[in-house]
Amino acid sequence: MRIGLIGPIGSGKSTLSKLLSEHYQVPMVAEPVEKNEFLPLFYEDMKTFALLSQNAFYSSLFLLMWNSKDLKSCIFDSTLFSNLVFTELLRLDGTMSAYEVALTYAIADEHLKRLPDVDIHLVLRQSEEQLFKNVKKRGREMEKGQIEYLKFHYKNYFDVLDRIFKNYQVPEEKILYVDLGNIFDEKEFNRVVKVIETRYNKLYNK
Repeated sequence: MRIGLIGPIGSGKSTLSKLLSEHYQVPMVAEPVEKNEFLPLFYEDMKTFALLSQNAFYSSLFLLMWNSKDLKSCIFDSTLFSNLVFTELLRLDGTMSAYEVALTYAIADEHLKRLPDVDIHLVLRQSEEQLFKNVKKRGREMEKGQIEYLKFHYKNYFDVLDRIFKNYQVPEEKILYVDLGNIFDEKEFNRVVKVIETRYNKLYNK
C-alpha cells in the first residue's frame, strides 16, 4: 500500500503520515520542509524566491520518491501533485509569472513521468479555523504574520487541487477525501484507517 498525503498548510499531513507509518510498520517518506533553505527566503520575499523555492521542493521530493519507487508499501507525507497546488496558487495571486509557472510545470512533468503513482491520494480536509489553530500551535517562525497568504491558500486550495487531478487524469477512485478530526484520538485514527482500507480493498483486492 503506497499512500500519498495531500492537504493545505497545517492540515496534519506529517502527523498522520507518521501515525500511519507506525500503524502499518512501513517506511515514511517525509518532505524536509523545515530543512529547505529556500523556505524562509520565500516567506521574506515571495516574488523573488517563488520560482526558486518551488523547484527546490520539487527536486528534493523527487529524489525522495525516486529512492522509494520500488517499495511495495510506503507513506508519503507530500506528493508532487501537492506541490503543484502551491505553484497554481502563486500564479493565481500574481506572485509567479506565466513564464515561471510554465517552467515549473515542465520540470514537474519530467519528474512525474519518471515516478510510479501512489495507490491512494489521501486528501485531508479541516475547517479554516482549525487549520489556523494547527499552524499557530506548531509555531514555525517563518509562518508568523502570514495570515493573508494563508487565507488565500485555504480559500482556493481544493478547487486548484481538483483541477490538477483532472489535468493529469488521476482516476477519481484513487482520490480519497477525508475530513480529519483529532487524529490523536484512537477512535478517530481507527476511523481514518478503516476508510483507507475500505477504499484500498475496493480498488486492489477484488
